[in-house]
Amino acid sequence: MDKKLSPPLPPRQLALELVWMILGTGLVAMGTYFFKFPNNFSTGGVTGLAVLLAPAIPVISASELASVLNLASLLLGFAVLGRGFGARTIFCTLLFSAMLAGLEQLCPLSAPLTDQPMLELFFAVILPALGSAILFNIEASTGGTDITAMILKKFTSLDIGMALLLSDLLIAGATLFIYDITTGLFSLLGLALKSVLVDSVIESLNRKKSFMVVTTHPDEVCGYITRTLRRGATFWSAAGAYSGEGCTVVLTALSRAQAIRLRKHLRGVDPHAFMVISNSSEIFGKGFLRA
Repeated sequence: MDKKLSPPLPPRQLALELVWMILGTGLVAMGTYFFKFPNNFSTGGVTGLAVLLAPAIPVISASELASVLNLASLLLGFAVLGRGFGARTIFCTLLFSAMLAGLEQLCPLSAPLTDQPMLELFFAVILPALGSAILFNIEASTGGTDITAMILKKFTSLDIGMALLLSDLLIAGATLFIYDITTGLFSLLGLALKSVLVDSVIESLNRKKSFMVVTTHPDEVCGYITRTLRRGATFWSAAGAYSGEGCTVVLTALSRAQAIRLRKHLRGVDPHAFMVISNSSEIFGKGFLRA
């Protein structure tokens, strides 16, 4: 979610973010329309609320109800928060509603795609979780309860994460009474899987390698990092605790592909280099995440 208006992005980065927003929103829309709605799976959020309210308002479908609720939350966000609550979220919310409407026209469904509810639950969870993770990673969302959370954050001192979790639990749990025990249990299981998957996918998307290299050839190592890999590096002089011999410690952070290239390079220029390589999903600074 956007917290403040950002400076204009370069055209190439803007185009890339647009592709990610369309892909992420598309995954959420497909998982919701093809797998969540036909099975009445309610895993929280606006789409879960639409599943619960659909039987009480039979004149419109769950897809149309979700679009109405999403657009209502968008208008509420405009009224309460102004324009500053995020151009990406506005775009994705409108796109999500348009995609649901388009899917309903192109592929009308009157029943689940298969007779395997567990299989459908996995797709009902995995596709939206993957799409949401992609959107969260670029500070966007498909609106709904995310906008509600921003409003609560502005006017209350509630723990927003806990409030949203409790609301999702209530929505998923209500399926036990509105539909049946089986659907309710599937919905609660889906909610648990969704919360784990979103965090895992975001961490995987951001995963980088932090390198600490102890070497006696610092010029070759730093030169390869800065000139060939186009990354920054920091080095300092050190000495071996046992031998007392002088050496240099080089610190850098790389993508996974660059990490493989650096390892291969080090085998050639300094086969005796000592390397400590760590996975990291939160690296802030130029070329990585914005602080």
